[in-house]
Amino acid sequence: MVEYSEDPVERSPHARRNAFIVIGVLIVIAILAWAVTRSGSSGAAQGGKAGASAGRGGAGGRSSRPTATVGIAKVTTVDMPETLSAIGTVQPIVAATVRSQISGNIFTINFTEGQMVQKGQTLAQIDPRPYRIALAQAQANEAKDQAQLNLARVTLKRYQTLLSQDSIARQDVDTQAATAKQYEATVAADRAQVNSAKLNLQYTTIPAPVSGKVGLRQVDIGNYVTPGDSAGIVVITQTTPIDVAFSLPQVDLQRMLAERKNADGLPVVAKDQGGQVELAKGNFLTFDNQIDATTGTVKAKARFPNPDGKLFPNQFVNVTLLADTLRNAPAVPVTAVRHGAQGDFVFVLQDDHTVKLAVVKLGPADQTRVAILQGLTVGQTVVTEGADNLDDGSKVSLPGENQRQRQKKSTGFFGWIAGLFGGGSSNADQAGAHANAAQPGDAAQNGAQADGQPAGTGKKHRRKQQDNGGGQ
Repeated sequence: MVEYSEDPVERSPHARRNAFIVIGVLIVIAILAWAVTRSGSSGAAQGGKAGASAGRGGAGGRSSRPTATVGIAKVTTVDMPETLSAIGTVQPIVAATVRSQISGNIFTINFTEGQMVQKGQTLAQIDPRPYRIALAQAQANEAKDQAQLNLARVTLKRYQTLLSQDSIARQDVDTQAATAKQYEATVAADRAQVNSAKLNLQYTTIPAPVSGKVGLRQVDIGNYVTPGDSAGIVVITQTTPIDVAFSLPQVDLQRMLAERKNADGLPVVAKDQGGQVELAKGNFLTFDNQIDATTGTVKAKARFPNPDGKLFPNQFVNVTLLADTLRNAPAVPVTAVRHGAQGDFVFVLQDDHTVKLAVVKLGPADQTRVAILQGLTVGQTVVTEGADNLDDGSKVSLPGENQRQRQKKSTGFFGWIAGLFGGGSSNADQAGAHANAAQPGDAAQNGAQADGQPAGTGKKHRRKQQDNGGGQ
């Protein structure tokens, strides 16, 4: 008869490991259920407290505002430039309207619109043929009158010889002398006519009066032009260098005059109409000699080299004039400054994570920071973001604190669960590796020792089963 042994040594190692895993899973499920139940009860308790607090607030108590998360920055020292800003108009140093000095038809045009020209360069030419003819006629009249003058002089000389011989009346000599003088005046007038005709012929060629940039032409070839044409032929503007005219309040006049004496040249920056793009850098030139009584401002000019031509005549620009530099001044980001009925103020962060309202006096500013003349000291911490709903004494939290608190709360239970799973898997892996590294005989021996039986018992029991089976 076959005997069936209930010896635990015969249990497979895989079965025992599966049993341990099942037991561990059941324990974890029980712990999770306990944690969820505890969390729900604590949430309900907190909800009840919140409801009671809200009820008290509705009954006349003061409700607490939730803690706001804010951005902060330190009060630092900077060298802040003090600038004066104004709207200016670009004015060329020279703007010359080229007009014809004589009347006539345009014969040729020798420039291209937008071209840079030099002083004396030919821009256009009027038909010269009528003026050449006029010059020839004037020269002919001069030659004719010059011949008559020569004859009158010869006759006068002859009369003077006869008078010395007492062969002619003195009256005839005087008359001939007057005739010679008359011809001399006629020849002088003819010579002036010749010079005028030469000048008119010169005027048929129209040169550039100054160096600069030509604009759009106002005439075409064949057009009849006169000196009275208001539009002229073309306008030339000198753009290198170029001036910018602007106005400053009269209260800044004395300070600007003092700074101008102390400095070689006050820097001036010209920006586009939007105030974002810098166009050119130059120096302050001069003030006007009188203040405008109607506006209380004084006109001024600044000069810019303008080699790249970014400043265009009659262009509106934003002028920034560096008047002085404030050294080692406390400064904060511009986003930290608030404005209210009490004036300009900031929220200063205290050690207990509350904020204190501090009224400040603002100084010069740039695009990112503003100097504080009064109300703050270097090293203090101010609120830069999230200050819309803050009051004096409000409780605040800093960026990252809420996340750290949540991590700290979750570290207790869930960290323990993660460590439990991590340690179990590590131990199981170590046990499996150890089992794989052991020899089969050693495993059997170890299993027998674990069950409290001496080594070799399993072999004897199996041999007994084989003998019984063979007996049957």
